[in-house]
Amino acid sequence: MRYRVQHLTRYEYDHEVSVSHHVVRVQPRDLPGQTCHRHELEVQPVPATRNLHRDAFGNAVVAITLEGPHRHLEFHARSEVEVVCRPGPEPDGSVAWDRVRDQCAAGPPETREADPFRFPSTHVPFSPACADYAATDFRPGRPWLETLLDFMGRLHRDFVFDPSATHIATPVETVLRQRRGVCQDFAHLSLACLRSLGLPARYVSGYLETRPPAGQPRLVGTDASHAWIGVFCPGIGWIDLDPTNNLRPSNRHITVAWGRDYDDVSPVRGVLLGAGGHQLRVAVDVEPLDDPSVG
Repeated sequence: MRYRVQHLTRYEYDHEVSVSHHVVRVQPRDLPGQTCHRHELEVQPVPATRNLHRDAFGNAVVAITLEGPHRHLEFHARSEVEVVCRPGPEPDGSVAWDRVRDQCAAGPPETREADPFRFPSTHVPFSPACADYAATDFRPGRPWLETLLDFMGRLHRDFVFDPSATHIATPVETVLRQRRGVCQDFAHLSLACLRSLGLPARYVSGYLETRPPAGQPRLVGTDASHAWIGVFCPGIGWIDLDPTNNLRPSNRHITVAWGRDYDDVSPVRGVLLGAGGHQLRVAVDVEPLDDPSVG
C-alpha cells in the first residue's frame, strides 16, 4: 500500500510568544517493508533556525527556533509512504519466553540493541501489579510469540477504549485499575507488563489508516496518530504488536518513530517565552493512493 499522509499541528496562543524552541518528529522511517518516498515539513511563521538530525533511536528530528512575536504556530507535514506486508514467525515456532528473558539479561552482542528497552522509563515503571496481570499468560516454558499474542488478546478484552478516561501523565497502574484508556495507555501498560517480566519492549508511534463503514464516504482529517509496541527476541528481531486493536501491524500501520515511551517520540515538543494558555488543533489524514477512487 502507498499512502499520502498529512499531519497538521496548530497552536493558538492567548498572548504573544517572543521566542520558542521546538523539536518535531513526524517523518516516517525507512525500514524493511516501509519506504518514505517523500517528506516535507512546512512551519509557519518561518523559523529563524532549522536543523535536522537523528536522535539516539535513529528517529528523524527537526529542531527549530522562532524569534519575534507570534500568536500562532503551525506545523504541516506531508509524506508519501509505501508499506508492504512481511510474513512473520509462527506463534508456536518461537523459543520459550523465559529463555528470551534470560538471553537478553545475559547481554550477548546480538541483544545490545534491545538493552535500552528492558529498563523503566518516565511513563513505564517496573510494576509488581503489571507483572501479576501478565503472569496469567506468561507461564514458564510457553512459546514467546504465542504468549505475547494471548496476552495482547486478553488485554484487548479486559480494557475499554475511552478517550475521556486518561491524560498524558496517567500512571499505568491507574490504567490497570480502571481498565480504560487510549492507544498510548495500552502501549505503556503493555510495556510495563513486559519489562516487569524482563522482556525488552519499545514504544512505537505512527499512523493507522482508518476505513469508513461500508457505504459511507471517507472523511478527510479523521485519522489520528497511533501507538503500538515492538518486542525483541534474539534470532528473530523485533515483532510489532497493536494491543489497541489486538493485531500484528501490517500494511495499514505507518511507523514514524520508536523509543522507551511517549516522551521519546512525541510529535511536537517545545519551550517558549510568553503565551500564557493556548489552544491546540491536530488533524491527521492517511490517504491510500492505491485506492482507485483517489485522484
